[in-house]
Amino acid sequence: MGVIEELEAITGKVAASVGPAVVGVGHGSGMVVADGTVLTNAHNLHGTEAKVAFADGRRAAGRVGGVDVDGDLAVIAVDTGGVTPVVWTGEVAAVPGTVVVSVANPGGRGVRATMGQVSAVGRAFRGPRGRRIRGSLEHTAPMVKGSSGGPVVRPDGRLVGINTNRLGEGFYLALPADAELRARVDALVRGESATRPHLGVALAPSRAARHLRQAVGLPPRDGLLVRVVEDGSPAARAGILVGDLLVAVGGRPLARIDDLHEVLDGTDAEAALAVQLVRGVEEVELTVTLSATETPEDGPAPG
Repeated sequence: MGVIEELEAITGKVAASVGPAVVGVGHGSGMVVADGTVLTNAHNLHGTEAKVAFADGRRAAGRVGGVDVDGDLAVIAVDTGGVTPVVWTGEVAAVPGTVVVSVANPGGRGVRATMGQVSAVGRAFRGPRGRRIRGSLEHTAPMVKGSSGGPVVRPDGRLVGINTNRLGEGFYLALPADAELRARVDALVRGESATRPHLGVALAPSRAARHLRQAVGLPPRDGLLVRVVEDGSPAARAGILVGDLLVAVGGRPLARIDDLHEVLDGTDAEAALAVQLVRGVEEVELTVTLSATETPEDGPAPG
C-alpha cells in the first residue's frame, strides 16, 4: 500500500469509528463523551435548550447542563441513542508533528473528517467573553466553518483535543483533552457551572479608548473604555457609567483587558475592589463589591 492509500485508509477508518459520535449543535459541532452526554463549545449554545443532530440523521432536544463560558465549554444532557462515545483517556500527548484527524458535523449537515498535524502547542486565544484561553493545540487539518466543538483524534481514534477557535490562516486551535480538562468536564456534567468574579461591563481596549477620547477632544489616557454596563451588576451598583475610562482596579493600572481579568481571577467573589476611572476630565474613585457569575460580561464585547 502506498503513502496516499495509507492516508486515505486512516482518515476513512477514523470517520467510520469516531464519526457516529460527532453531532451538530446549533451552527457548530459537538461529540458524545458518555451515554446521555454531549460536549461542545459554549459559543455554540443559546439558552438552556439545544437541538442535537446525530450522524445518522436523528435529531433530539437536549438540556444544557454545566457551562463554562470563559473556558468555552458546555455539556448537553440528551438521549444519545446508544452511540459509542469518543475515546477519552486523558493521557494522549500531542507535540508538533503529531498526526491528527479532525472530525466535525457542522450544524448537523454531515460528518467531515480531514487529516493534518499538530503545528504548535501552548497557543492562546480569547474566549467568548474576552478572557484569554491558554495552552491550546494548533493543528493543520482543514475544517469548514461550524467545526468548533468537534474532536481532534489520533489515527487510532483516541481524543487529543476539542476544536474551539478557527484561525484566519485556516488552522484550528483545540483545547487539549488532558486530565485537567477532563476534570473540568466532569464538573460540568455534575451541573457545576464555572463561576468567576465579574464587574458586569463590556469594554473597548486601550487603543480604541485613546482614539475615541481624541475624537471628542479629550486628552489621551491609557485605560479601558466602558461600552456597556449590565443592569444590576456590581459595576452598575457602584455607579460606573457607559463612557467611563477604567484606569486602575485594585491598585493595578489597566493597559490591557487581560490586566482586569488577572485582577478579577485573583480576587475572591464578594470582595470589594477600588476602581479608579476618568469621567470626561474628572478623576473618580469608586468601590465595587464583586459578585460571581456563570456568564461573566467583562470583555471586549457584551455577551
